[in-house]
Amino acid sequence: QVQLVESGGGLVQAGGSLRLSCAASGRTVSSYSMGWFRQAPGKEREFVAAIGWSSVSTLYADSVKGRFTISRDNAKNTVYLQMNSLEPEDTAVYYCAAGPGSIWSATYWGQGTQVTVSS
Repeated sequence: QVQLVESGGGLVQAGGSLRLSCAASGRTVSSYSMGWFRQAPGKEREFVAAIGWSSVSTLYADSVKGRFTISRDNAKNTVYLQMNSLEPEDTAVYYCAAGPGSIWSATYWGQGTQVTVSS
């Protein structure tokens, strides 16, 4: 069993930056795909970014491409999401996900961390 705990959320003004972290425990996730999803009030959960086990492969939603960067540190069992040039539309609860296969069939999910961007 893998537990995922997100941190780093908060309130920031538009144009600002935040870095989210997701620490995994229970077993090593170095061979897992890991990623971030988000859910805004009244909307469905949507994909944000994903990273393969070796960090060579990354994928981003068009809405965050060029502003967000996903990375991972397998030695720390942690994945990060650096968010720059934040916009009010980025306001959401951000969830970390992980799984042995594709991120689209993630097995494990965190509880989420709130990101609020004020205009």
